[in-house]
Amino acid sequence: MSARALSVSSFASDLLSLTKPRLSGLVIATTAGGMWLAPGELTVPRILVTLLATSGTVGAANALNCYWERHSDRFMARTRNRPLPAGRMEPGVALAFGLLLAGISLPALALGANLLTAGLGLVALLSYVLAYTPLKARTAAAMLVGAVPGALPPLMGWTSVTGQIDAGGYVLFAILFLWQIPHTIAIGLFRKDEYAAAGLKTVPLERGDDSSRLQIVLYLVALVPMTLLPFQLRIAGGWYLAAAVVLGLSFLGLGAMGHFRQLGRAWARQTFLFSLLYLAGLFAALMLDSGGHG
Repeated sequence: MSARALSVSSFASDLLSLTKPRLSGLVIATTAGGMWLAPGELTVPRILVTLLATSGTVGAANALNCYWERHSDRFMARTRNRPLPAGRMEPGVALAFGLLLAGISLPALALGANLLTAGLGLVALLSYVLAYTPLKARTAAAMLVGAVPGALPPLMGWTSVTGQIDAGGYVLFAILFLWQIPHTIAIGLFRKDEYAAAGLKTVPLERGDDSSRLQIVLYLVALVPMTLLPFQLRIAGGWYLAAAVVLGLSFLGLGAMGHFRQLGRAWARQTFLFSLLYLAGLFAALMLDSGGHG
């Protein structure tokens, strides 16, 4: 490969990394889940446009977040090699890329799905970039603000099919919102030193480890019954209900063990990893035992 081709490939790879592809993968999965569960007609063009445009909107938010946090990213092991803190890309390029991506994705959502879904995408983008990102350096409560755009993708999937926000959409939003809190606190616990070095506020840094472990348990206590509502609303069936109970009690048990035994970073990392398995398992069960398009 020529030096020029290598350079172009490297630049393209850096642009892609600004969108945080692993996080975007989670967004695609939960958006697809919302579409699959929603009552209504699914067409291939609508599916493709909604998934791609939602991914583009989230990618734009992530690129703009990378632009905003380029200085603090230098202090964290998981972010210091990103294009901006590593000096491989000019900040203006990342800013222009994020704005361009948003400028393409939001109109695509409006045209390919509906105005409501595009509106929710705009709320997700603005709340993530203009509220959550700057608040992270000021207060741990930013976590609650950030959970809003994080919980919108499955609702956007739902509204792209139904054209309205109703009980099913609200429940999917609530499940993702509540799930994010223990997930985020767990990251804050095992990466506490990095967040402190970057000057970012987290629950462990502001309230301490004991309060953090307790909050994980309390949010899991709220999450578990919320995950039973899809069965109650007849969005999903008995197999989903059984999976939700087993997964939920396992997650709650792990959280309670950490709280009562006052466990440390190894447990926090296990909790973070289990939260990902939990969400994947829950949405897999939802989609396999749904009362909608399944």
